[in-house]
Amino acid sequence: MTRLRGRNANTRTVKTTTKIEPAHAHHTTHATHTHNTRSTRSSRWGGNRRVAGTPRRKVSMGDKLSGAMMKLRGSLTRRPGLKAAGTRRMHGTDARGTHRVY
Repeated sequence: MTRLRGRNANTRTVKTTTKIEPAHAHHTTHATHTHNTRSTRSSRWGGNRRVAGTPRRKVSMGDKLSGAMMKLRGSLTRRPGLKAAGTRRMHGTDARGTHRVY
């Protein structure tokens, strides 16, 4: 449903009515408040779990910079794969340092 209704598909608008009775008035006034409530679950089948098999590493400033340059180069040259590789490098999910030769 998120794709159909947008980002805030889990929010509900609840209207509550409160009676305010002044001390010396003969009529009652109604004030309507609107609250946006978000459901406690972040996904339909459980919490926000990361996909297994995607190890993360601590990202250095150089990795963040080179990843940003890769993203920019991928955007300018219309190469979505290069852009995605830059994003993975910036987030530390590009699996660098996991392929060890013994």
